[in-house]
Amino acid sequence: MKPNGHPIVVNGRNYKAPERPTVVICLDGSEPGYIERAIDAGVAPTFARFMKDGAHVHATSVIPSFTNPNNLSIITGRPPSVHGIAGNYFYDTANDAEVMMNDPKFLRAPTILAGVHDAGFKVAAVTAKDKLRTLLSHGLDYASGRAIAFSSEKANQATKADNGIDNVLDFVGLPLPEVYSAGLSEFVFAAGVKLVRHHRPDLMYLSTTDYIQHKVGLGTRIANDFYAMIDGYLAQLDELGCNIVATADHGMNDKYLPDGKPDVLYLQDVMDGWAGKGETRVILPITDPYVAHHGALGSFATIYTRPGRSVDRLLGQLRGMTGIDLALTRDDACARFELPADRIGDIVVISSKHKVLGTSRDRHDLSGLTEPLRSHGGLTEERVPVIANRKIALPPGHALRNFDAFDVALNRVQ
Repeated sequence: MKPNGHPIVVNGRNYKAPERPTVVICLDGSEPGYIERAIDAGVAPTFARFMKDGAHVHATSVIPSFTNPNNLSIITGRPPSVHGIAGNYFYDTANDAEVMMNDPKFLRAPTILAGVHDAGFKVAAVTAKDKLRTLLSHGLDYASGRAIAFSSEKANQATKADNGIDNVLDFVGLPLPEVYSAGLSEFVFAAGVKLVRHHRPDLMYLSTTDYIQHKVGLGTRIANDFYAMIDGYLAQLDELGCNIVATADHGMNDKYLPDGKPDVLYLQDVMDGWAGKGETRVILPITDPYVAHHGALGSFATIYTRPGRSVDRLLGQLRGMTGIDLALTRDDACARFELPADRIGDIVVISSKHKVLGTSRDRHDLSGLTEPLRSHGGLTEERVPVIANRKIALPPGHALRNFDAFDVALNRVQ
């Protein structure tokens, strides 16, 4: 509670003031099983202790199970219908442009970090990729001396005016990491530990990258080494007295054929064949500047049709296709998945567990895929872990969403 006894209210949800340093973590792409396999291999004793003595439950993510909508749901405590970020990328119909949704102008709700900051507390955020940093840190006043936010990707460019801190590389004690590397996530954790030691934020959000999970599956040496690295930093945060709650933005699955090539349904080519060229526009919300590890191929797509055109026949054809889990109208999809209707096409398509959706075959550069494709976006990647270093109290039958993470960290830790 704040000194005056009132809760901190953000987007209609009440949060107690942090009584000790509180850290909420988004382990990008952490399909349930990665951590358990690392524990089985004997390289993640801290995770094992948290899961035994603290809490380990499963939650569901936002659909589409992509990075931006889920991180923004976690940081606002609300679904995309409230905060407005329905993907990494969308079609701006007003300006007839396909654009990235990484500008705060697209955000329609304040963040929990900003709410806690405005209540007089110190906050911090460290993200792996800079595409999220401006969204997650929206509303923070760096001049107050109570806010710090930067990315691993551009840590060398951080300034006190724009990030609340400068000389980050010297502060963290690590070189600037490569974008496509496990080091990008390690920098997040190393920075988080240093921030707790030297700045003691009351509330901190750490968000990693899913480069490793796109690259390798559960229990592989590379995956176990990655979670062993995280485990070591969690031990340090725990020793510093932090309340820790970790979740994920989405899971991950194999999406390739027996020969190792991506199992892709090129949806724009299909639509052009059914409806004619220029009659539809397929948008892939997974699209972002970092496509080397997924080729802009995921399991969720949205389709815009010519104004006034009935979508009934197209829906029927889509629902009859092998590899399609769901084909819904805009209204049905927005109602089911709590999406903003003005940022979704006339049709929403979700593919099955091992298939991904593309636009046209000639629009995807897959040269960066050095391993068989692993990706996400659909219903089969919506189950994620929630792990805490202390026991949590949940109402009987309470179905957790990953965007309950701050509620768990601030209200439900025992």
